[in-house]
Amino acid sequence: MENPKQKVGKVFLIFAGLCILALPLIVLTALSSEPEEMEASVADTQNMDFDDKGQAVFASYDQISRDYLEGTSTGRTLSEYYSRRQYPGSPPFIPHKVEEPDLAPIECLTCHARGGWTAELKKNTPITPHPEQEACRQCHITVTEAQLFVETDWMSVAPPRLGRTSLPGAPPPIPHELQMRGDCVACHVGPGTVAAIRVEHPSRGNCRQCHVPESNAPLFERKPKS
Repeated sequence: MENPKQKVGKVFLIFAGLCILALPLIVLTALSSEPEEMEASVADTQNMDFDDKGQAVFASYDQISRDYLEGTSTGRTLSEYYSRRQYPGSPPFIPHKVEEPDLAPIECLTCHARGGWTAELKKNTPITPHPEQEACRQCHITVTEAQLFVETDWMSVAPPRLGRTSLPGAPPPIPHELQMRGDCVACHVGPGTVAAIRVEHPSRGNCRQCHVPESNAPLFERKPKS
């Protein structure tokens, strides 16, 4: 009768023999098999509707002349900027004469789509941040000197304070809404911009990669269970 040690030895020898017999088959299979090619998953059409209509922003940037982008500021101040607006963010009034009374879609964009020097006003024309909106005088109106028929106690909203960065040297947040003002280059680049908010790196077209809209939403707080 075999003892337990002899049985274990036979099992081990059988297992070793099977491994030796299977080894050439394993090596042959490994050498003859070809790795499967990985096919890259590529989208048929790239989604350009990003970053609050980012495609329109880049298209507008490409249309601006190089002379305007590299031009020096003409010294427009924030006081002048806000004096043409009922409140921060409102459509500015038209500071020059408008000959046509209707909502002609092309006259305003002739000067305000790409910017440039206007001989009539002897100033650089500011660029509109929303050139796709062609009915300009639906929101922008001319100044009237007629006296109002009623009194008003209107008080304008305080303008946002500049330089509100979390750390020294950090990109400042965007202190306003992006609706109708998503083209950062229109207000912050070029000789027609306000000197205090003019940036010195207009070549960085993706502004919102570093500057994010400021959120005043309250932080989430978990209410204790009653």
